[in-house]
Amino acid sequence: MNCQFAHLDADALLHIIGPDTLKFLQGQTSCDTRTVDAMHAVPGVFCTPKGRVLCDFLLCELNPDHFALRLRRDIRAGSSAAFGKYIVFSNADLDAARDDWALLGVWGPDAAKSLAKIFGDLPSERFAATSGEGYTLVQTDEQGQEFECYLDAQFCERHLTEMAQGMEKSTDADWQTRQICAGIARIEATTVEEFVPQTLNYDLTGHISFNKGCYTGQEVVARLHYRGTPKRRTFVAELSDTAGANQGAGITSGTALFSSKSGLSVGTIVNSSTAGDKTMLLVAATTSGATEGLHVGADNGPLLTLGELPYELDAS
Repeated sequence: MNCQFAHLDADALLHIIGPDTLKFLQGQTSCDTRTVDAMHAVPGVFCTPKGRVLCDFLLCELNPDHFALRLRRDIRAGSSAAFGKYIVFSNADLDAARDDWALLGVWGPDAAKSLAKIFGDLPSERFAATSGEGYTLVQTDEQGQEFECYLDAQFCERHLTEMAQGMEKSTDADWQTRQICAGIARIEATTVEEFVPQTLNYDLTGHISFNKGCYTGQEVVARLHYRGTPKRRTFVAELSDTAGANQGAGITSGTALFSSKSGLSVGTIVNSSTAGDKTMLLVAATTSGATEGLHVGADNGPLLTLGELPYELDAS
């Protein structure tokens, strides 16, 4: 089987339980939670009133009235605290301490076939979901070759054994590299409140509904969408061959980027992942800075080579 799976150690689930969960999230986040049910997940972001992103997430239903936001582990507690300021009058409860569900990524040309042997029915489109006793599966790409799998600890061992029999075990770094190449930006602890959503291309990746109505930060996000132009966008990049993977291991989110031409700071590293001898990055930068060439950490730091996003940036 041409299929791999990996534990997503860098990610975690923020559980929200109660009948008011989707109503609460509808008023706080950028996605339309009215589309979420046992068969449909949705990506979104949670912003400050000034439109700065506190967290990105993938929202899905695990059980009736039991939902989860998949986000970076290092921002789970802070995100829960931020949501907690608004949830007090809703019949819903946050739980940022639970780790009784395992998170896995599954990918490859035979991913759907392999998962079908274990779980039966599968999602058939991007962000579609299926679930059963102790599991939820979400398809995260258009081609049906990438899935996120959430397993209840009570059933996890059996499912993991079945996966190991039909799939190749891989690493979280390999999964994160795929997400970077797909142009899906992630908020990490070093970049909380650093960006407006459009800087991270969230208006192009399905994270924002522009017709759902009001939510926290919506006025700022909508004004930029309808009346403005993002000053920065997110690009895929790779460390140049001369930099080597050893330097890549020390490059982290939040590191400043400098223009080859002007020597000025023109951007920031959003995410990076080193798998094997290759370091891939998502970088938020001005268009002119990206065109001139980007150096990491200083104007004489490691040089980045821009790659191609799988979706088009607008003319801005």
